[in-house]
Amino acid sequence: MTGRLVLAGNVIADLVIEVPALPERGGDVIGTRSGTTVGGGFNTLVAARRLGTEAVFAGLHGSGPYGDLVREALAAEDIGTLLPARTEADTGFTVALIDGGGERTFVTSFGVEATLRPSDIEAVAGRLRPGDLVQLSGYGLVLPANGPLLSAFASGLPAGITLCLDPAPLVADIPEAVLAPVLARTDWLSLNAREARLLSGHDDPGAAVASLRERLAPTAGVLVRADKDGCRLALPGREPVHVPGFPVKAVDSNGAGDAHVGSFLALLAQGHDPLTAARGANAAAAFAVGRRGPATAPDRAELTAFLGADPLATALFGAAGP
Repeated sequence: MTGRLVLAGNVIADLVIEVPALPERGGDVIGTRSGTTVGGGFNTLVAARRLGTEAVFAGLHGSGPYGDLVREALAAEDIGTLLPARTEADTGFTVALIDGGGERTFVTSFGVEATLRPSDIEAVAGRLRPGDLVQLSGYGLVLPANGPLLSAFASGLPAGITLCLDPAPLVADIPEAVLAPVLARTDWLSLNAREARLLSGHDDPGAAVASLRERLAPTAGVLVRADKDGCRLALPGREPVHVPGFPVKAVDSNGAGDAHVGSFLALLAQGHDPLTAARGANAAAAFAVGRRGPATAPDRAELTAFLGADPLATALFGAAGP
């Protein structure tokens, strides 16, 4: 298991507020619970690390209370950083509103992570290893300063590096000149149904996947996440297949997509085939949404217990368990 998950994205603070329902425009609502945690790509890194894959953060982090919070959280999960802290500003934050049904709505204010420089890209590229899996998010591509630099970085990755793109909710705002080179180099495109519709222009999941594959290299795969319904997996040269989910009562869906992506890449890095990795990611995401709080992706023992008698547990971790 030599491949690492390298997050070339953002790890920021999350100001989480639970509300009965979102307020109407101009209205107000009283929150039932609140807290400050670490989010963004942090959940992806944690999901991979807890399943036993080495994970490193290759993005920017600032100096201030939010930057300190980010570094402490990364260290607690045994996740390293590739770039030093910036001294001129703090890390940014997201306000995450979680309604009574577990759905989340975000408002993001970026900090130092929005000020990527060519020297940062050069430093990260110089520290990649053959076999690494690079995770890229649309949150980075949409930023005016970061987008072109990350696009050039992605398109120039050597063949021994696997690139996964999660376009994120702001996919429609990514300039085509930035997005197109990334899609052309992407090995795995992982996105939810809304993002697939926005990126492809098709409401039907099958048509959306077919359209998306036309924008990718012939060797690329597509994974469309569908919450409790699992995901739709399109392997190179094959028709898309539905990978069933693991229905649970959603308590907090914040970070569920990140948990899915991180788990999927971690299991790929450990040598599992894409279908097995997708099933494992479905289970990890289901585990995560059934628990309150940040970074709720399971470790190997928790995922094994969650799967119970399902043969997937043996397929992932062997007869002896984790």
